[in-house]
Amino acid sequence: MSEHFDALETREPEVRERDLMAALRDTIAHAKANAPYFADLLKDVDPASVTDRAALAKLPVTRKHDLIELQKKNPPFGGLVAESMPVGRVFQSPGPIHEVEGVGADYFRAARALFAAGFRDGDLVHNTFSYHFTPGGWILDNGARALGCRVFPAGVGQTELQAQAVAAMKPNGYTGTPSFLRIILEKARELGLETSSMKKALVSGEALPPSLRKQIQDELGVTTYQCYATADLGVIAYESEALEGMICSEDAIVEIVRPGTGDPVPEGEVGEVVVTVFTREYPLIRFATGDMSAVLPGVSPCGRTNMRIKGWMGRADQTTKVKGMFVHPEQVADVVKRHPEITKARLVVTSADNVDQMTLKAESSTTEPAFADKVAETVREVLKLKGAVELVDPASLPNDGKVISDERSYE
Repeated sequence: MSEHFDALETREPEVRERDLMAALRDTIAHAKANAPYFADLLKDVDPASVTDRAALAKLPVTRKHDLIELQKKNPPFGGLVAESMPVGRVFQSPGPIHEVEGVGADYFRAARALFAAGFRDGDLVHNTFSYHFTPGGWILDNGARALGCRVFPAGVGQTELQAQAVAAMKPNGYTGTPSFLRIILEKARELGLETSSMKKALVSGEALPPSLRKQIQDELGVTTYQCYATADLGVIAYESEALEGMICSEDAIVEIVRPGTGDPVPEGEVGEVVVTVFTREYPLIRFATGDMSAVLPGVSPCGRTNMRIKGWMGRADQTTKVKGMFVHPEQVADVVKRHPEITKARLVVTSADNVDQMTLKAESSTTEPAFADKVAETVREVLKLKGAVELVDPASLPNDGKVISDERSYE
C-alpha cells in the first residue's frame, strides 16, 4: 500500500508552499468579494501582500465558538458563505452552528484520507457517521464515492441491525467512530454472525488510543487508520501506513498557534490548530478549531512530503467532543436555565472501556430521582446525546469556572 493518491502528495516542500500561497491569495480576494463577513474582517488586507506564512500570521483569526453568535446576528451563516456560489446541502451541528456543502465531488477532501487507509475503487463501505443534521456522514460518503466505492449509509445506532447488515452485505470497509466499530463487531460475534469481510477502517470523531486500535486490529481483524476532520473544514489531516503522525491535507494550510492568539508556536510545541481552506462556497481563512496539536518534524516514511501533526491532543477551550459530537459550554448553560432548581452544573466526560460517557453533576435544591430523570431528558434534547445526571449538594462543585471537564485518558 505504498502508492499515493496523486502527485501533489510527493511535491517538493517549496513547490507546495508556493502553490498554497497562490491559492491563499486567490481565496482571500474571493472571500472579500463574495462573503460579507470576510469583506469586513479583511477590508484592510491586500491579497497580493500575503506571500508567505509570516504574512498569513498577521491576518485575524476566526474562532469556531464565535460562529454561534455570528450566525445569531446574521442568520443562517454569519456572512461567511460566499453569496455568489451554489450550495448543495446545509447542515446544523451542535451549538447550533450551520455549515454548507458545495456541489462539487469530494467537497470535504476525504478521498485522499480514504486512499491512504487502503480504500479503492469497487470497495463497499459501511458508513456509520450520522447523515442527520450534521455533515459527518456526507464527509466520508462523498470521499468514498469519489474513489469509486459503493457506500451503505448505515448512520448511527441500532447496533444489532448494523451487525446484521455487515453480515448480509459483506462490506470490506468501515467509516465511523472506532468505539462503534468495536461494538458492532462484538455484537456480531455475540449473535454468531459472519463479519470477516470487514478488513479496513478509516475512523474519526473521537480518540483512537493504542489499546483500542490493537483490539480492533488484532482481535477483530480490521486494519484501522484515522483522520482528523471537522464539520466546517472537512478533512484536515490523515494517517498513512507509516503511522507516524497525521499528514496535512494538500488543499489546506494548517498552522499551530498559541491558544487564544493567532501567533504560531515553534515546531513541536503544542498549540491550537488553525486552518485555512480554499473551498469557494465556504472560504474559511485562519479558522481556529479549538483543537490542540503540534507539528511533527520531518517527512513521513511513506513518501508523502507535506507537514505532519501529532494528531488530536485535547481542546484549547472547554468545548469537547463526545461520541463524535461537539458539546459546547453554551449548551450546558441552556440545560441549567431550563431548570431553576439547579444553581450550578458541570458536565464531566469520561471513558469506560474506550466508550465515551458523560455525567451532568448539578448542584440542586432538590434531590428527587424524578427531577434527575427530568434533567436527563433535557440533556438529551439539548446536547443530542444521552447522559447521566448526578444531583450534588450546593457549593460542592469546584469554584474554577469549568463548565465541561474532560477527564478521559488516552494512554
